[in-house]
Amino acid sequence: MTTKTKHHHGDLKNALVKAGLALLDEEGLEGLSLRKCAAKAGVSHAAPAHHFGNLAGLKGAIGFEVFTIFSKYMQDAAAREGDSDIARLKGICRGYVQFGIDHKSWLDVMFGIAPAEIAKLRGDLGDSNSYQVLRQACAPFVPEGVEPHIVEFQVWSLIHGYTQLFLSGRLNQGEVTQIDDGPFDQVMALLDRLAPS
Repeated sequence: MTTKTKHHHGDLKNALVKAGLALLDEEGLEGLSLRKCAAKAGVSHAAPAHHFGNLAGLKGAIGFEVFTIFSKYMQDAAAREGDSDIARLKGICRGYVQFGIDHKSWLDVMFGIAPAEIAKLRGDLGDSNSYQVLRQACAPFVPEGVEPHIVEFQVWSLIHGYTQLFLSGRLNQGEVTQIDDGPFDQVMALLDRLAPS
């Protein structure tokens, strides 16, 4: 007889999300399913559908958790980088890349799930909202009369593009194990051209 892991009523959702994160690390986004997630969590195969409705709902819950962790990476890196506005901006970029190194498969979740599915569960994340982290770091560099999203999208495009190229090995750096394996500082020097507003 198979013994299922007993979960507290309020803890089962969290256990299923953690199981989903583990599956992502093992098999990537294409390996994620309700049934596999239930098996990983040691619960009935019907449990994920009961809590999340369908696979899109489960992915949304996992995406919510991934974005929360991602935000913390950026905030922690910014706090370590220094007190100046440019140091903080470069810090969130460093946190972005480090998140990708540590959780490459999770990037697929972040940009492979419909924003509406994550928004259903997100509520008000306040400062933990990853885009808000970016927005706050970019704010000192938005010139008067310029829409903030223009600077935000420029920085986001720079760091996201760099992260994807770096993780794919297309920067000729060999095996990716740490940020210093690639030309991070040289690329981030482009941010020095941003003039404080």
